[in-house]
Amino acid sequence: MKQIVAFILLVCSLYTHGFGQIPLSEKMTQTAIEKLFKDSVFVNNSKGPKWTYDMGVVLEGVAETWKNTGNSSYFSYIESWMDKFVGQDGTIKNYSAKDFNIDHIKNGRTLLLFYKVTKKEKYLKACHTLYKQLLNHPRTKEGGYWHKKIYPNQMWLDGLYMAQPFRAEYAALMNLTDEYNDIANQFFWMEKNAKDQKTGLLYHGWDESREEKWADAKTGQSPNFWARGMGWYVMGLVDVLDNFPLENVNRQPLVDLLNRTLKTIVKYQDQKTGVWFDVMDRGDIKENYVEASASSMFVYALAKSIRLGYLSKGYAKNTQKAYEGLLKEFISTSPNGQINLNHVVEVSGLGGKKKYRDGSFEYYMSEPVVSNDPKGVGPFILAASEMEIFQEQPKGKQLTVTLDNYFNNEYKADPTGKLKPYHYLWDGEDNNGFSFWGRIFNRKHIQTNTLKTAPNLSNLRQSNIYIIVDPDTEKETEQPHMMTEQSASEIANWVKKGGVLVLLLNDVGNCEIKEFNTLATKFGITFNEDSKNQVKNNNYEEGAVYIPKGTGIFHDVNKIYVKEISTLSLKSPAKELVRHHDDIIIATASFGKGTVFAIGDPWLYNEYVDGRKLPKDFQNFQAAEELTTWLISKIKN
Repeated sequence: MKQIVAFILLVCSLYTHGFGQIPLSEKMTQTAIEKLFKDSVFVNNSKGPKWTYDMGVVLEGVAETWKNTGNSSYFSYIESWMDKFVGQDGTIKNYSAKDFNIDHIKNGRTLLLFYKVTKKEKYLKACHTLYKQLLNHPRTKEGGYWHKKIYPNQMWLDGLYMAQPFRAEYAALMNLTDEYNDIANQFFWMEKNAKDQKTGLLYHGWDESREEKWADAKTGQSPNFWARGMGWYVMGLVDVLDNFPLENVNRQPLVDLLNRTLKTIVKYQDQKTGVWFDVMDRGDIKENYVEASASSMFVYALAKSIRLGYLSKGYAKNTQKAYEGLLKEFISTSPNGQINLNHVVEVSGLGGKKKYRDGSFEYYMSEPVVSNDPKGVGPFILAASEMEIFQEQPKGKQLTVTLDNYFNNEYKADPTGKLKPYHYLWDGEDNNGFSFWGRIFNRKHIQTNTLKTAPNLSNLRQSNIYIIVDPDTEKETEQPHMMTEQSASEIANWVKKGGVLVLLLNDVGNCEIKEFNTLATKFGITFNEDSKNQVKNNNYEEGAVYIPKGTGIFHDVNKIYVKEISTLSLKSPAKELVRHHDDIIIATASFGKGTVFAIGDPWLYNEYVDGRKLPKDFQNFQAAEELTTWLISKIKN
């Protein structure tokens, strides 16, 4: 109880000193945009900016903030940097594949994001270039990637984060199923060769040849346990799992590896501050210090692992204590309200020519400690973003929102030519996807699920919310699945027992309406076969809908964008919620213990939620937030 009170007081003091209502992840993003990447290596007019991994770490944090807020200025910031590097033919300025530097792969994750969102081929071509480096990258005899060509035979903890999350995501996009076992092995080999059996910690580096001065003659291991190295390793592990197939035989061993590594890390958490020392097992030495980047990485990996079920919730107290320590030990506020991350070690490595880095304790203590280094700022944004979810964990069992992929069952060729489901799906990151809405559900601790078969009481049993979007016509799917009386009755019975049903149709010509009304009319709702709110070109105001006060759903939203919509006709038990001109466009219905929400458009897809297209006064992202909160509040089944 005392810890909780102390944390509340700490957060209150931060708000008093200028944090306002803006989440800490976003505040640190603003710091990054204002302060980072302004020195000569990034603003060199003749050579152009340096292609470096620490930029990629920050941009990954900025991308999280964009996804959390729907504020397109964050997306534009990332885009402005990536377009300094990537030409129309996919070439990457100031990148050299022949250097075989594993760090140079890191920014590929940002390129993948931009390809998925924009579908611009130049970003995918740039990803192909980075993947080609990995195909030719030198390896140890066992198969582990060298850290760099200039560091032969060496694997460093850092390298696992720099390459493997990109490689797993690229493999998922390009259907490279043979990649996953080798991806897993990179982590297994690193643990096998760098792990200290006594402590369970991993040494910073390992030299297969045993020829490097810092390498132990018997084991090849470097002398010390560098905290940020361990941070890179566990961040790499938890991020790789985002794109690692559930059916792959090595998935559970990777989860087990993440689990035991995090448990070991927690053993070395400083009990006084809640964070971690730069050299992890030497906290008793006066010269050692608690360090911000590693502590941020550990908080991120712990919170994300608990959220995704990789690590027991029993470690929540350690995670909370660590986050409190992050704020207390490392965060300060400037007079203008900007926050800063202090006590970040600028760099630490092994070997080299100009200044030989022998891996000794004294060496690690000799490196500069600075404020707002990108290698700390990026992980802090990620950690704060995870903790903003973590601190709102609900009690009780896991709740699930299920998205229909049976009545809406369209396919499109992926980059390899393979047909894959697309259009209004959780994993769609382009304009047509629901990745933003799915993320809103996930941040509210609701599990997202997809139903590919005809709905019935049995397969809806574990669903609390069921969303049906844009049923197919023959134009969209060769043999569309039409609503039947049997399916309608099964769904209605599920609602009656307490289910929450969301019906997001479309206008006539773009959606099957007639047969679908077999379901809708059971709740007193009829979707009219019309098309209202037509919008010409970019005349967005033609699609404006104003939300009245007192809806009980939308509290701070007064203007949304909905175009080409089928209107509604109602009878009991349905009730009008929003009328536009003379037409009812949003309605709700109470049915048994359950609830129905209906609108004649899929209006919460990315194109009109992610902030990149609509003028700023439209509030679709906030509307998605408020609707999601209301839907969750109606769950009774």
